[in-house]
Amino acid sequence: MKVEAKPKDVVDRKVVTGADVFIQALVNEGVDTVFGYPGGAVLPIYDALYRSNAKFEHILCRHEQGIIHAAEGYARVTGRAGVVIATSGPGATNLITGITDAMMDSLPIVIFTGQVGTNVIGTDAFQEADIIGITTPITKYNYQVTNIADLPRIVKEAFHIAETGRPGPVVVDIPKNISQELTVGDFETDFYLPGYQPTVNPNPLQIKKLSESLRRAKRPLLLAGAGVLFAGATEELKAFAEKYQLPVTTTLLGLGSFPGNHSLSLGMAGMHGTYAANMAIYESDLLINIGARFDDRLTGAIKHFAPNAKVAHIDIDPAEIGKNIKTNIPVVADAKAALKALLLEDAEDPDHKSWLEKINTNKETYPLWYERSSSEISPQWLIQQIYEETNGEAIITTDVGQHQMWAAQFYKFDKPNKWVTSGGLGTMGFGFPAAIGAQLGAPDSQVVAIVGDGGFQMTLQELSVIYQRKLPVKIIIVNNEALGMVRQWQETFYEERYSESLLSENPDFVKLAESYGVKGMRVDKEAEVPAVLREAFSYDGPVLVDCRVVKRECVYPMVAPGKGNHEMIGVTK
Repeated sequence: MKVEAKPKDVVDRKVVTGADVFIQALVNEGVDTVFGYPGGAVLPIYDALYRSNAKFEHILCRHEQGIIHAAEGYARVTGRAGVVIATSGPGATNLITGITDAMMDSLPIVIFTGQVGTNVIGTDAFQEADIIGITTPITKYNYQVTNIADLPRIVKEAFHIAETGRPGPVVVDIPKNISQELTVGDFETDFYLPGYQPTVNPNPLQIKKLSESLRRAKRPLLLAGAGVLFAGATEELKAFAEKYQLPVTTTLLGLGSFPGNHSLSLGMAGMHGTYAANMAIYESDLLINIGARFDDRLTGAIKHFAPNAKVAHIDIDPAEIGKNIKTNIPVVADAKAALKALLLEDAEDPDHKSWLEKINTNKETYPLWYERSSSEISPQWLIQQIYEETNGEAIITTDVGQHQMWAAQFYKFDKPNKWVTSGGLGTMGFGFPAAIGAQLGAPDSQVVAIVGDGGFQMTLQELSVIYQRKLPVKIIIVNNEALGMVRQWQETFYEERYSESLLSENPDFVKLAESYGVKGMRVDKEAEVPAVLREAFSYDGPVLVDCRVVKRECVYPMVAPGKGNHEMIGVTK
């Protein structure tokens, strides 16, 4: 019910603004951290936040791209929705890359954008942008609030949609007059979404069909994706693999869903996957995909992907099943529920001893390799040193490119939710702000941002946040003075025409860090690396380490565009 009241009457808690209603809705959802950046259209919200006694933390990043990537990092390690507030127009549009990133990587984010008043929407008002139109293709759902009475219900629905089923981003656009409007009383927050009922439990007939296929298989293989992690199904996956002695490979985003050092682990598959993993897919006769979406970086040329295999696909999103790869046994379900059902099946152990022997021979004959530099720092060796210094316990965040692939290959992820990276969209600038969100979401964990010298410069202004908040994030710059993966492709496919990929004019990263109040260190020689890392990780506070690595190093193995995964290059020296 609308009431006539002057702004000073808001101090009487019987009369509140829409912004007050909004803040209370966040409190009701149990929000503990908000990533935001104020501006004109959200000033009523920030005023309500200032006046409120809400217990959640507000993290002021220095760019909207920083707040959305930080929210992604938070969501990835906690499993809870990351919460973002940005103003209208450029504030909202600066979030687009992060929203798309969250959509492609299935991360639960709830984004609240300010909007111009409803009376001027559509007039090209100052800082107006049609954020609903812009974000419709890149969100799980979006709303524009037109009635203050709907606000609490919409907030509740937004969190429910973002966090259930296949997680994803939800945008709620709040016009300024809605957040300024005065009202009294509480509003109904119950909701009913008959068109949104994710299927959690698998069809028993499909589970039985999969179990029967497993009994007959001679060359079975498990492929684990991020859906295993989102479902909290890592223990069930391990039990299933061990029960039937099934080899396991993972996608890039599935790293940590199965222990990297387990005897049944083949490591990551795909463009820069291991020889053992890619050949196992190529030669398998039963491929069981659990929570992965068969993207092109995993499959390579589709005509060569698992050509002799019966394919079973377990996924909570039915739209993914059969989208890229023909599926023989579709199972629409939550990964945890499906694996529990499979474990209850009284199936005979499949006879595939010779298959395991062949896989183990491939692992031993064609391991990941690199040539150790005699003077400069080998980037692969650097990742191994980080692994040893952190005992494999750190949360690792990355940008995109060579350093990302080396981290995926050489930091063995034995535990879930320790790997935070941009997969589907491949977003440079992701790694550092994601580390901020991860550190806030897991304050007792060691968080390491492994970034490239190119990507780091896209969001380096967030050094202000780790200094201000005294967050003990360790930033490792794998500095090869280049856009490394671009340079590698130019070397391999464009006859070494390095068009705009070399970064010889990088800043002094140590001085840059120190200018923000952050401890900076530089290391040029391998002999100095262990001591520098030891000092960095023992320091009680944020540290940036500029590591000068071999400039012309490439990521191998590699599947060239248009080739099958069995046609890898760089498998051996």
